[in-house]
Amino acid sequence: MTMILSAVVILAMCWALVKKYETRLVLIAGGLILACMAGDPLAPLVSFSKSMKQANVFEVIIASMGFAAVVKMTGLHTHLIAVFLKLLKKAGPFVIIGVSLATTIVNSAIPSAAGTSAAVGTIFIPLLLSAGVPAPLAAAAVMAGLYGGNLNPGHVHPTIVADLAQRPSIEFVQMVAGPILGSVVISSALMVLIAFYMKKRGWRPDEVKLEADGEGIPPDFKINYLYSIIPLLPLIILLLGNFGIVSALKMPVSHAMIIGAVVALIAVRPNPGTFVKTFFKGMGDSFGNIFGIIVAANIFVAGMKSVGLIQALIEFMSSSPVIAKGASIVGPFVIAVLCGSGEAASIAFNNAVSAHAPQFGLDIMNMGAMTVLSGGIGRSISPVAGAMIICAGIAKVSPMTVAKFQIIPMSGALIFVTLMLYVF
Repeated sequence: MTMILSAVVILAMCWALVKKYETRLVLIAGGLILACMAGDPLAPLVSFSKSMKQANVFEVIIASMGFAAVVKMTGLHTHLIAVFLKLLKKAGPFVIIGVSLATTIVNSAIPSAAGTSAAVGTIFIPLLLSAGVPAPLAAAAVMAGLYGGNLNPGHVHPTIVADLAQRPSIEFVQMVAGPILGSVVISSALMVLIAFYMKKRGWRPDEVKLEADGEGIPPDFKINYLYSIIPLLPLIILLLGNFGIVSALKMPVSHAMIIGAVVALIAVRPNPGTFVKTFFKGMGDSFGNIFGIIVAANIFVAGMKSVGLIQALIEFMSSSPVIAKGASIVGPFVIAVLCGSGEAASIAFNNAVSAHAPQFGLDIMNMGAMTVLSGGIGRSISPVAGAMIICAGIAKVSPMTVAKFQIIPMSGALIFVTLMLYVF
């Protein structure tokens, strides 16, 4: 009976997430209800205290988001986007693939999907429209690169999965780099084929075209190539150091982010007081928005443990690794499509299930990576995702129309990621 009631609570939570209720509220409420059902109402509070002591996770996330905040404040990301815009104008029929890959790289520097879509969408979508790409595909090309934040070792998912596996987050990035970039190429290549098919069927671009330079960068904008590198500097430092190319650069993720912020301050020379305020505001916002979801997800997991749901799932999945693999592929993907966020589903699933991957005969890092990427790919299809609404608005089409064009390309991406992480 307890399991049936627990299932009802979880279904109610899914409904609440689809209806766009506050994610943290839904997770905390669900965890508290489950714990009370088990007669252990203090379990969520114990989980809250433990979550607040995750210094290794906390430090990495807030430092990364502090750096991302000053990158946007100083306008350094605009120079990076302008470099890609200059290159993409020469990409010809492969401009869709180029836009998706460029979005992926920008997203690694600005881990927020909504922030990245707002930054690059106003530039890349008009570029695609002026090249004759159908408006839904122009928006879809940007959406296809919005799980590139997982290439940043300071992003929430690499940090959490690496912490569960007790390995450096840079190892997570090494594992997912191939699947992410390969899946982005595959999904965007499928979009190219769809565009050619539409052209063959007689589709013609609208008579009124947007300017190729986009709305976000003035035509006379001068690129500073030093500025364009700074948003990627922490990532470059971490890759050089951890691959052993420059051993002196091997350092914690938070240190690389702070060095990047200092270089940005020296290079751009903004008002130092405003710069520091922005950095710490970015840190504070990340605590409330990102770390807050981690805490809420942990409270929900504590509730599931109290009623014995976690143990039941582990025993069920232990009978067949195929079941565990299937759950990590389908579960986060479906929830992300429905509620427009891959964060809550992926974090909760990883803490509840992927942490026990060895019991299923699987590797924590592999299962965690699959969970994270399936959630990210699902969000790229979701018509209710914030990033989708932004991109569709710029392209002047409905989010549902973009989502329909995304089904085949992103399904191809999910299949590729699954093969890379679970088969090859």
